[in-house]
Parts: sequence; structure tokens; C-alpha cells
Amino acid sequence: MTINTLSGRFLILTTIFVVLAEILILVPAITNFREDYLLTRLERAQIASLALLTTDQMIEPDLEQELLNNAGVYNVVLRRDAARQLVLSSPIPSPIAATFDLRYSTFPGSIRDAMSELFATQNQIIRVVGEPVQRGGQVIEVTLATGPMRMQMIEYGLRLLALSAMVSGATAVLLFLAVRRLMVVPMKRVIAHITAYAEAPDDARRIIEPEARVVELREAEDALASMQRQLTAAFKQRERLAQLGQAVAKVSHDLRNILTTAQLLADRMEGSDDPAVKRAAPKLINSISRAVNLCETTLAFGKAEEPPPVLSRFPLNGLVQEVAESERLAADAAQIDFVTDVAPNIVIRADREQMYRVLSNLVRNARQAIEATGAPGTIEIGAGEEPEGWWIRVQDTGPGLPERAKENLFRPFSGGVKKGGTGLGLAISAELVRGHGGRLELVKSDEHGTEFKLHLPEALDIGLMERSA
Repeated sequence: MTINTLSGRFLILTTIFVVLAEILILVPAITNFREDYLLTRLERAQIASLALLTTDQMIEPDLEQELLNNAGVYNVVLRRDAARQLVLSSPIPSPIAATFDLRYSTFPGSIRDAMSELFATQNQIIRVVGEPVQRGGQVIEVTLATGPMRMQMIEYGLRLLALSAMVSGATAVLLFLAVRRLMVVPMKRVIAHITAYAEAPDDARRIIEPEARVVELREAEDALASMQRQLTAAFKQRERLAQLGQAVAKVSHDLRNILTTAQLLADRMEGSDDPAVKRAAPKLINSISRAVNLCETTLAFGKAEEPPPVLSRFPLNGLVQEVAESERLAADAAQIDFVTDVAPNIVIRADREQMYRVLSNLVRNARQAIEATGAPGTIEIGAGEEPEGWWIRVQDTGPGLPERAKENLFRPFSGGVKKGGTGLGLAISAELVRGHGGRLELVKSDEHGTEFKLHLPEALDIGLMERSA
């Protein structure tokens, strides 16, 4: 047990408080003992003076000295009937050093006087003034030496110190053991569970079972158990995602080879004399190129090497029209109306292929939401400039997002907007926009429709690659 442990520090604090308690007990006790000692000397001196008064002040010198010795004083002065009378007297070995009037003493003053006499190094003669008992006069004064009183104060203090030290020590030990049992031992149990859980976080048997009786420790154990359960579930999900990622990487690798062959065949189609083939060939080539690029990006993502955006400046209207045309071909033209509101002169600075993926994901989600209702609807794509850069808005008249999708909107495999969906579209879109230094946000989603808005900054973070158009 060292000073840096909770037990060690608690022991030090307990010792400090025990010492303070000893001081708070000892100082008033010694002060009261001194006052009782002086009052006792006054009472004994009064009794001795009565012996002289009954003999008409005729007493043998030896008897007088014996009375003074029994009272523990040198002189006794009694004031009766407004007359001050030296009743008993004997030679004083030294001048009177101080006078203490017990009739007007205060507790702080008594503590000061007691401590001064306790730590004094010389025997002094003092005068003590008080009131006689049983109305035996008006005032009584005695002179006495402080040496015997100091010795008795020390003896009394040592006895009291020993007794209180035993009681305080026993109390401190019991308190220390109780706190150790109620706090330190449960905390060590929690630490042991944390250590064991860290060795195998996927083992549900190592999750702590709360059993502490102290409310605060029980709350800590409950919070730890909840966190461990969440971590265990997250580790399992991470393992499943890792396995899924490996499978996707393998599929993407093989699919890339297949699409490469298809791309070569599509290139040959451009030489066809058929006008319809000539018109369709460029679009087919672009679609296959995007598919190949998507496979390559998936492989890079599986290696945790998501490429940064390759920036260029290009007209936004052309990209929006391309996305709208692609989704218009996939949608029922009689049901969904695509509206674009993008000025021809807006030129943005971004990765064109990544922006196509972002807008395509947003528009596809809007189209699928409207188609699920079986009613006609509208999808609007708008854009504009702002002081910091550009904004692009995708708005639909669909039924709105379900609550579960809103809570896990940009989390993969959690924020799917349609039944059977994985939620990867929005998660990938948000990640791509963040790669541009921007943000993707849900503006609104209710029974009147859903609106997403993405912001692209004009000045990007250092580290993003840039390629001129």
C-alpha cells in the first residue's frame, strides 16, 4: 500500500483527522483542568482561612504553614464587609508574575493562559482572584506557584491523550476497514472485470454483473455493463462487416474484370453504322466506366484506402442534367416529374465522379420513395452559390423518412430508407461530401416530402488533391 493508492491516501487523511480531533479534545480539556485546579485551590484556601477566623486570628505558625501547604498556596487574602484582610501568609520565593481573575475569565482567554503555562519553562508565582463559596466573603485572593499545576496538567494531558488515542485509533481502524470493504474492494472488482473484458471483449461471459450495494458504485457498474454490452455488439458487427468487406472486395475484383471486357466491346460499338447504336454507345461507355471506377473504389475502401477527391472545376448544370436523365430512364415517366433549377453559369470545384455518386444516391432514394407510394410526385434539384462556396438541394414530394431512418440517417446498415435497404447510399454520400470539406444535412422530412442539402466549401482543407480541368 503506497501513498498513490486510494487506501494509502485514505489512511493519511484518517490520520490527519484523528490528530485534529485529538487537538480539539485535548486543548479544551487541559483548559478546563487548569480552571478546576485553580478553583480547588481557592476552595481549600477559604477552608483554611475559616480555621483561623474561628480562633480569633490566634494560631501557631507551624499550624498556619500546614494549612497553607494543604491548600497549595502561599498567601490568602479575604475581603469581607468591604475590608481586605490578609488571613494566612508565608514568605513568597519570587515576585508575582501575573494575576488571573476567574470572575471575568473567557474561554478563549482561558485557552491562551493554559497553553502559555503548559509550555512555560520556569516556575512562576501568580495571583488568583475568585469568589468565595457559600458566600463566605466578597473576594478571595491566593498566591501560588505554577510548577505543581504545570506538572499535573502534563500528567492529565498524557492520560487523556493515551485514552483518546486508543479510542481514536480503534475508530480509525474500523472506519478504514469499513471504507475499504465498501469502496476499495468493489472498485478493485470493477477494475478486475475491466481487465478481464479487455483481454476478450467479444466474450459475453466477461461482462460485469452489477451487485454493489452502494448506490454510486451500483450506478458505475450498471453503466460499465451497458457499455460492455454495446462494445461486444459493436465488435461482433465489426467482424461481420470485415467478412462482408472481404466478400465485396472479391466480388468487385471479379466484376471489374468482367466490366473491363464489356468496356472493350462498347468501344467497338462506336464504329457501328447504326445511328441508334452510335447514340447509345457513349452513354453505355460512361455507365460501364462508372461501374469500373466504383469497383476500383470498393477495392480501395476494403483496404482502408479511400482515395481523396480529385478536384476540378466543371459546370454543375451538366452534371445535374446527367443525373436527372439517368434516373428518368429508370423511373416511370408518367408518375415522376424531374425539375432542375441550376443556373448554367455555376461552376463548382469538386470531384465530378464523386459528386455524381452523391447526387445519384439522393435522387435515387427520392425516386424509390415516391414509387413506393404508387402516386405521382416531383423531384427537384436546385443549386446556388453562397459566400463560403456552393449549395445543392435535392427535394421530393414523397412520404418522408421513417423515424428509424432519421435516428440513424448517415450510419451504414442502420439508416435504410426503404424496406430491405442497407443504408449505405446516404452513408457513402455523407462521407464523400465530408471528403470535400463540406457537409450533407437533412433539412426536413415529413408527409409533404423530404429535402436534403449539401454544402461545398470553395476553400478546401490542406491535403486534398487538386487537378485542373
